[in-house]
Amino acid sequence: MLRFAANLSFLFADTPFLERFGWAARAGFRGVEFMFPYAYPAAELAARLKAEGLTQVLFNLPAGDWDGGERGIACLPGREEEFREGVGLALEYARTLGCRRLNCLAGLRPVGVPEAEVAATFRENFRYAHARLAPAGITLLTEPINSRVDMPGFWLDTPDKGLAALDGAGCGALQYDLYHAQIMAGDLARFLEKHLPRIGHLQIADNPGRHEPGTGEIAYPFLFALLERLGYQGWIGCEYKPQSTTAAGLGWLPSGALRA
Repeated sequence: MLRFAANLSFLFADTPFLERFGWAARAGFRGVEFMFPYAYPAAELAARLKAEGLTQVLFNLPAGDWDGGERGIACLPGREEEFREGVGLALEYARTLGCRRLNCLAGLRPVGVPEAEVAATFRENFRYAHARLAPAGITLLTEPINSRVDMPGFWLDTPDKGLAALDGAGCGALQYDLYHAQIMAGDLARFLEKHLPRIGHLQIADNPGRHEPGTGEIAYPFLFALLERLGYQGWIGCEYKPQSTTAAGLGWLPSGALRA
């Protein structure tokens, strides 16, 4: 049975963030993910998880000045010390929340910096983060994000480039978001068949619009059946923007996917 996690940065967004844990549990989700936890005390988030019987599936390493337009700092030369401090902070939160997967956002391509230097900076930062997190039983991921629609200028923007970055670092796993992958590369089924052992986490939304499955062009029932046949054991994060309310848009979920 596939396991779906509510992304609390996207779902139940008409309620205060700390209340979304309860809404996710009442909707039947067993796991949650979100972009960043750092605005809230880790102990408070852990208490919400425990009270609602939820598993913290995933969150991102600190990503620089998000409100100012930054989208990660792992590929930015000169920000290595800030990156390392962020890894330490993320590790503290992950231990408190019992989270076993952290995502490393590469960031926007720095202007005027040679590609080789950008790649080397990401590679060394990623290796450092892996070395800090692996002894705690935490899998480090990186996510290709489309540079056509959502994040123009994002450096790590295709699934193949994501795999190449992992090859260069010699560690970690891929966070494969089917929405971003559809925009940049398509051929989702073949990629899953070929590379599933290298995928540590999946995320979903339909295209165009980034709404719930069934609102666009991606054949999610086919892909869910494929993942079942392939024996995928990880979580699937629901990182989409509901067309109306979150609760009204859960009819796409496979039968039995949520707890009663």
